[in-house]
Amino acid sequence: MSSALARAAEQQIHTIERTDLAPVRWTVDLFRPARLRSCTASATVVREGRRLCLIDTVLEQDGRHVARASALWLAPGQSPPGAVWSGGAQPEPPPFGTALVEAQHRLYFTEQTGWGDAAESTNDARNTIWHEQIPVVEGEKVTPFQLAAGIADVANVAVNLGSNGLEFINADVSLALGRLPVGPAVGFATTERIEEAGIAVGTAVAFDRVGVFGTATLCALADAHRAVDVRSFRPIA
Repeated sequence: MSSALARAAEQQIHTIERTDLAPVRWTVDLFRPARLRSCTASATVVREGRRLCLIDTVLEQDGRHVARASALWLAPGQSPPGAVWSGGAQPEPPPFGTALVEAQHRLYFTEQTGWGDAAESTNDARNTIWHEQIPVVEGEKVTPFQLAAGIADVANVAVNLGSNGLEFINADVSLALGRLPVGPAVGFATTERIEEAGIAVGTAVAFDRVGVFGTATLCALADAHRAVDVRSFRPIA
């Protein structure tokens, strides 16, 4: 869903010939469930200026909107000379050659268990997820922006996976990009999580084999009666 919206936004940037800009923020609102069937994504330029462009996108399925997204592109330039504190989290990707979990195209990591499958990571430890790219359109190469946007929703699993599986469903995800990722896989490492009265908010850093390239934040609602077993992505009875 997020990949399809990102593709529409990226196509719009090319249509208006603003390839001088770089995507820096991607926010998706997930207000209806999307089904595994045909969908249509459309994009509208909200504001275009010399140094920025704001684009809204909508995903439609079965005649109604199921998700929307907002993308902000900015013009890169030279960084100023002043020194500013920058970052602290430096998650490590899995070793080269590590096999991803079959059918899920991902790996899980906790400090208790190391890299492995969901069964080893369904606990109360802080989670990191490494995920390879998700195809958007058959026969079409995934762009770095689509790679990051498409996997951003996986941050919900990294942030909210616990000892009873995934008991929270995210209503949104916001991705901030300092640079585009170097594929074909990226990771999300949880850095903060706050939960109160069935509402959880979390933050994760986005990283690839070069280093951290952005952050993801999300808001989620408790959904314990439909908790998901991430080993099979089926409801837990």
